[in-house]
Formats: sequence, structure tokens, C-alpha cells
Amino acid sequence: MVDSWERARRILEEAGLDPARLARLRPLTGGTYNTVEELRLTDGTRHVLKIPPAAAVPGLRHERRLLVSEAEFYRCAARAGVHAPRLVSMGDDFLLMTACPGDSWDDSLTAAEQTALRTELGRQTARLHRVTGPGFGYPSGALGPLAPDWRTAFTTMFDAVLDDARRYGARLPRPVDAVARTARSAYGVLDEVTVPCLVHFDLWRGNILVDRSDGAARIGGLIDGERMFWGDPLAEFVSLALLGDIKEDEAFLAGYRESGGRAGFDAPARVRLALYRAYLYLIMLTETIPREVGEEQERWVQKTVAPELVVALDEIEELLGRKSHSVK
Repeated sequence: MVDSWERARRILEEAGLDPARLARLRPLTGGTYNTVEELRLTDGTRHVLKIPPAAAVPGLRHERRLLVSEAEFYRCAARAGVHAPRLVSMGDDFLLMTACPGDSWDDSLTAAEQTALRTELGRQTARLHRVTGPGFGYPSGALGPLAPDWRTAFTTMFDAVLDDARRYGARLPRPVDAVARTARSAYGVLDEVTVPCLVHFDLWRGNILVDRSDGAARIGGLIDGERMFWGDPLAEFVSLALLGDIKEDEAFLAGYRESGGRAGFDAPARVRLALYRAYLYLIMLTETIPREVGEEQERWVQKTVAPELVVALDEIEELLGRKSHSVK
């Protein structure tokens, strides 16, 4: 069994930091894939260490080499001036980054604080989306090299999750082949996306830190960038309004547009948004099997996420005028 302290000291030394300065090591919870630890040094400096699971641990196809994508996100966030961890060091078996101040966004915020934070989140997200990449897809290379166009990249991403669903026998509200047909009917709208923008794709409240150290609530950092890809900025709105509708988030959209973000919702954009919702909800439904989640989590996913996948698929068919079948 790996000794966490010994491993942390080794990684600090590899990063050019004195391993003797490690004063405290604390496991961080909330994630379901990587092992995450907080390292506190003798001078009070905090770092976060991520360790990926062993290669033999079951997972989804796009989850290979996630830390490569996460490191890319933090490099890009630094260039964009967005509050996020800063990359310190990485290797094949670890990622070491600075720790951001604050705690995960929770229900303790007042309505006024939430409005201000959502507006600022919109500004920071728009700054992220100004960063562009060399191609489309996951920078990790988990699904192959970056693609020259978004349709090629996204269809590869979607097909990979469908393959995972078949392989693991995921409980989906519609047959996998029916999901594939509906998605395939909409792929033409992806050709509207011609610039590969930085997309975090996991900006739900748990990955947004709120810092109150100066009294007022502010965004302390956007964390866990391991799901990032180069693609359509519109895809970002799925996790930002997880299981909801971003069009109702007036404060976020105001900040996003104020900082130059484009957020239009014409029919083709709505089809794309429905495709991206379907993609995320497929991931959430399928990953329960390799994660071996408990019965309570499985019930929640089936009760809450499965119907939202149906809604997204129905919206695609309705927008394209192809609602012509019923699912038994």
C-alpha cells in the first residue's frame, strides 16, 4: 500500500520544493475518480495533489489521461486571468497545483450574493471562452488526436459514451441505438462551430469555490478542470445550469455578455445545446456502473437524470421536426 506522506514528499521534491516543509496532509472528498489530497507546508502554503486511479480500474473511454486535460485547463485559465489553481508540477502519475481559497458553492448564500457571484461567474466564463486551441476535442488524446472540425470531434465523443453504455450495460431510459439515431439526426448543426474554444464542461456548483476571507463573497476559484475540451462554448452552459435551463440565469448571462461572450438561443443553437445536455446526461447515467455507486445514488440518477436525457432527446426531435416515433 502506498504511503501518502512518502508519496507527497517525493512529488514535492520533484517539483523543486523542500519535502521537509510538508506539515500536514489531508484527504479531500467529493470527487469520484481521482485521489485528491491537500498538502499544507510549514509556511502555511497549500497545494492540492491529484493521483489518478490505476490503469486497470474501470472507467469511461474519455477518462484516460484526465490529468493532461486538467493541466491544460489551468495553463489556459492563467493566461485568461481567471481564478483557478495554478499548475505547479505534473508527471504520469500525479498533478500538483496551488490551492484556491474558499469552499464549494452551497445554499448558505443570500439571494444578493448569488446574483453578484453568478454575474462574476459569467464574466470569468466569457474570459475562458476567449482562449482557443489547436483543434477540437479532448487534449488528453484519450479518444485520438484533436480533430480539424467540431462535428468530427463531438461525434467521436458521443459515440465513445454510447460504446461505454453498451459495454457496461447502462440503464438508459431509451435503447442505446435509439439515442444514437436521435443524436445522429442533429449532427449537421455542429458545422456552425468553427473555432475550438476552451470549455471546462464541469462548472456545477461543487467546482466553484466561494471565498469569504475578505468579508464579501467572491469567486475563489474554478476547480477540477479535468473534463475540459476544445469545442463549442455553448456546451459550457450545460453544467453551469445542471439539470436546469441557462436561459433562466439572467445574472450569469448578463455578466457573460458584458465580457464579450455570445449567448444566442436560436433554433440551431438550441439543438446543439440539447445535444450537449444529452452527452452529459449519458455520462452521468453510464459512469454509475464503473464507479460502483451505492443504491441511493443510483436511485437519484435514475429518478433525476434519466428523465432529463429524454427531455433533451425529445427537444432535438421536436426542433428538427422529426418527432415521429414512440418508445415502448
